[in-house]
Amino acid sequence: MYVAELSVGRPETHQWGKRPVTTAIVKKPVQGPLKLFVQQFEGDGQADLRHHGGEDKAVCVYPASHYEWWEQELEQTLPLSAFGENITVAELTEDTAHIGDIYQLGNAVVQLSQPRQPCFKLAVRYNDTSLPVKVRETGWSGWYFRVLEEGIVARGDELELLERPADAITVMAANRIMYQQEGGLEAAEKLASLQPLAEAWKQQLRSRIKKAAGDQKT
Repeated sequence: MYVAELSVGRPETHQWGKRPVTTAIVKKPVQGPLKLFVQQFEGDGQADLRHHGGEDKAVCVYPASHYEWWEQELEQTLPLSAFGENITVAELTEDTAHIGDIYQLGNAVVQLSQPRQPCFKLAVRYNDTSLPVKVRETGWSGWYFRVLEEGIVARGDELELLERPADAITVMAANRIMYQQEGGLEAAEKLASLQPLAEAWKQQLRSRIKKAAGDQKT
């Protein structure tokens, strides 16, 4: 497992139909090593701080192995970082990465906090309103890292698994529980109970569980 591409970007305004949309989804590859802080990489930024950024979303990661399929689906050549990720990772996917995994990344230490939730900014970038839906359907969402120890990261750095929780759930399984309600409430409760899972995901799952409990009483 290694960093196939390292990319950062600042917010820019793009035209989507008749309205301007400010987003930092267009990331640009960088040659040299970058400092990874608790909040983000140096040189990186977010436009919508309500839904992006913060310690649980410090680093956006996307698997390099998905690109060939997406190029066929979108009928265009895609550069690595095309999904707005900071790290395009090789030899790791949603099927093998687990919530709570702790990795050595360069000389930083990171932990997988949650799957990425695709938003309409992907549709803006590729002028395809169905793209966020396709990402959910495939489960190829990518994921976020929180930073446990700041450090320097460069393209080509290995990603070394240091620790995996005993009750870990894969990113793919978490996506299916969240979006397809696979496994029902029991699976949702198990996912919500994972200590390393980002609080935003826990809140969504708990709301679903609470609503279901209320529906059962009526």
